[in-house]
Amino acid sequence: MNIPNILTLLRVGLIPIFILFYYLPFNWSYLAAAIVFTVASITDWLDGYLARKWEQSTPFGAFLDPVADKLMVAVALVLLVQSHANFWVTAPAMVIIGREIVISALREWMAELGKRAHVAVSQLGKYKTAAQMVALIVLLANPPLVNNWVILGYVLLMISAVLTFWSMYVYLRAAWPYMSMHAVQKSDK
Repeated sequence: MNIPNILTLLRVGLIPIFILFYYLPFNWSYLAAAIVFTVASITDWLDGYLARKWEQSTPFGAFLDPVADKLMVAVALVLLVQSHANFWVTAPAMVIIGREIVISALREWMAELGKRAHVAVSQLGKYKTAAQMVALIVLLANPPLVNNWVILGYVLLMISAVLTFWSMYVYLRAAWPYMSMHAVQKSDK
């Protein structure tokens, strides 16, 4: 157990806390939930940075880090879909969660073929994550009432959904030759 892994575990541990804050019946609860989510998001960047800088990457950390990220985002999206209950949150949430399932399965399958590097995180994925995190923070920080901040959150969430879909296309296109080759190899048998 090292500091980057502890930060990743902390991120998972913060999930129930931001859920609790989100549902508290106080006028500051949304902001408190957004602050906890922001701290968790910062630990995502920090654990990776420290693991690389201190050369403390571990198999446990490589497994848990993306799981923690996906849990954190999925939980935030479910909270927002439930409280906002509109197309502007639901459609992007479906795209984002669906893409995460598809890409996780694709990465696992490519790893079995020894080709995981072909679906490694790209710069586009980093832009997608940045837009997504800012959108989630803005939406978590505000009650589900239409105001300028919530509209900004909707716009950013839609942008992140477009980037999410685009990045999924890029990953699937990179993996396509291996999928096609695998299908050809099976039919040759």
